[in-house]
Amino acid sequence: MRKSWMVSATVTALLISAVLFSGSRLGGGQGARIEFKHESKDFGEVNRGEILKHVFRFKNSGDETLLVRRVRTSCGCTAALVSKDELEPGESGEIKVTFNTRGYAGYNKKFVYVETNDPGAPQKRLVLTASIDFPPAPRIELKNYSADLGLVVEGEALQTEILIENKGELELTVTPSHREAEYTVGGKKVTGAVRIPAKKETRVRVKIPARTNKGLIREYIILSSNDPVRPNLSVYLSGYVVSKAQLKELFAKYKKMIE
Repeated sequence: MRKSWMVSATVTALLISAVLFSGSRLGGGQGARIEFKHESKDFGEVNRGEILKHVFRFKNSGDETLLVRRVRTSCGCTAALVSKDELEPGESGEIKVTFNTRGYAGYNKKFVYVETNDPGAPQKRLVLTASIDFPPAPRIELKNYSADLGLVVEGEALQTEILIENKGELELTVTPSHREAEYTVGGKKVTGAVRIPAKKETRVRVKIPARTNKGLIREYIILSSNDPVRPNLSVYLSGYVVSKAQLKELFAKYKKMIE
């Protein structure tokens, strides 16, 4: 009976030792682990146009090499740069983040995504927030930034219309520019800046003298304004100049289809 008890006790002790040894192995092999000191940054109230900068600090609190595979941002206004992409256990690193507030207003939230070989958190999301203050100003917006003139008969002027909106709170002044173009608003010739009241829109008629060369047309109209965020915009004009003879040939070729 005593021998049987001793055998049973020995087996039990071996089982307990095996479980403890297995548990210690599982707990120790945690792999790489990324740990940030802070995962968000609130800049509070800032002025529009400021370039905000912050450094997110992190370390590898695991027991294997941490690999930073990719760092990406939620928009082009935000940039992120990691100090190094391989960190040994216990080693620290930094991610420097820049947020350009130009063109933004009100409460904004931007994200930085950090992808690593951390098995427990392969992707970390860092958050940037800011309340961007912007004083009243004119704000230019175009209905279209390009115009396709289609087929233009040789000897005819190039004509199109640009719809300009002022979405700001102050008067917008816009000066169109092209080496040859003429501009009219409401049938009246424009010689200087076009003035557009707040929350209003204006149609500017553009007329460019006839082209002597047949073929593809590429022209740009530059719009200079007092919009502090977008002082210069361009409108791209495209088309194709054909002779009257070429037009007749095209008409004859596709007459039946048109009818």
